[in-house]
Amino acid sequence: MRPRRPQRQLTTLLAFALCLGTVALGSPFPELTLKDQTGTVQTLSAYRGKIIVLNFWATWCGPCREELPRLDQLAREYAAKDVVFVAASLDDSETQSKIASFLDKKKISTLPVWIGASPATLKQFQLGEVVPATIILDQNGKPIARIMGEASRKDVSSRLDWLLSGRTGKPPKSLLKNF
Repeated sequence: MRPRRPQRQLTTLLAFALCLGTVALGSPFPELTLKDQTGTVQTLSAYRGKIIVLNFWATWCGPCREELPRLDQLAREYAAKDVVFVAASLDDSETQSKIASFLDKKKISTLPVWIGASPATLKQFQLGEVVPATIILDQNGKPIARIMGEASRKDVSSRLDWLLSGRTGKPPKSLLKNF
């Protein structure tokens, strides 16, 4: 029996790695459990069957100040279409006290705000280390798009409209880096 050549072994390993990557990308994300502003535990799985726009933000984030009101408006527009928006704050214990006044000042009234996300949460959702960051999950919890950096109205609405139209037409880019 001839020994395997290193190149063949490398090719086999690469093929195996690609298969693993494909499975991971097509799989639903793990559960996310955070608390809302009243301290009630909230989970993403409670929204199974709906399209979810999960945005990560913080009160100290400049682009978040522009993006959050835009997402609040989109949340109102898509509410009747089985689309749920969630804003998960990365504020730590020192800045969490600023969340309520931040939301009042920005007139955020529709978006459910969850507290307790961290940089590890961003990594869990493969969103890097920068806020704002947004992931759009289909009705089965599978990722359709990741938006790193500030999301425009079109960035979000084009992806939601594609999902809501039964995924007809050319699929939008699954990764946007807006920074």
